Amino acid sequence: MTEQQNLDVVQQIYAAFGRGDMDGIINLLDPQVSWMTPGPPDMPSAGTRRGHAAVREFFDTLMKMVDISDFVPTDFMVQGNTVAVLGTDTERVKATGKAVAFRWVHIFVIENGRVVTFEERADVSAMVDELRSAHARV
Repeated sequence: MTEQQNLDVVQQIYAAFGRGDMDGIINLLDPQVSWMTPGPPDMPSAGTRRGHAAVREFFDTLMKMVDISDFVPTDFMVQGNTVAVLGTDTERVKATGKAVAFRWVHIFVIENGRVVTFEERADVSAMVDELRSAHARV
């Protein structure tokens, strides 16, 4: 695939996310996708997941924890089959109502028109603190 086609795949994923279209996201992932998100072991959304069912579980877990607003991918960089995206978002922790702002990098590796690897890089320390404080209050 061309770099433009790889970029198109990633942009379709963000468009599907914006519509809340989980099937639209899953259809663009390899069945054995590796999906990595940052955080310590006690952060429910953190870790490495493999396959479509595990990615669905990731999004279910994330949406139970937070409401996401102002999700903005700002810069797209393509090199061969790798697409890196810089962006920002704000997540409101449902348990506390506190909003946490993020800057992130998403790294996609694409083969045959499907994402085989997704990795998010972000400083999640403020989110971890907020989730731990909510747990401590229970």
